Amino acid sequence: MDPSQTVREGLLPLLPRLRRLARALAGQVADADDLVQIVLERALTRAAQWRPDAALDKWVFAIARNAWRDELRARGRSQNLFAPEEAGDTAADGASAPAQKLELAAALAALAPDHREVVALVLVEGLSYTEAAELLEVPVGTITSRLARARATLQDHLGNES
Repeated sequence: MDPSQTVREGLLPLLPRLRRLARALAGQVADADDLVQIVLERALTRAAQWRPDAALDKWVFAIARNAWRDELRARGRSQNLFAPEEAGDTAADGASAPAQKLELAAALAALAPDHREVVALVLVEGLSYTEAAELLEVPVGTITSRLARARATLQDHLGNES
């Protein structure tokens, strides 16, 4: 099968995971939606660059990560942290109270971009430390330390409820 066709067919099942990753990276719904659109466009236009022996999800996630970093650089600042009040009206599952969702979103937004990436890949998307390290092109130890720091920051921000 043509790699371009495989990419086109493989993107649809990846959309929920890609949107979760984009929300975790961007912190704001509108930014996440824009990021997903950029990623889909880049994946489709660069489909010939995908190697069939590589996992499509990891390739798409790498595009998302790089696109978000490009966006941050284009904005001329290192982070886009705070979500507007209206961002609290999300379409996520209704298990949590809206105030808890806002508190979690604020805590994630307070993370450094490198830490937010690791949280998104390991804790949200379920990638192993090794898979995340390969995707981010860093040693596994870096993933471990970033995740430990991110967890500590989240715990500080959300309070020690354990």
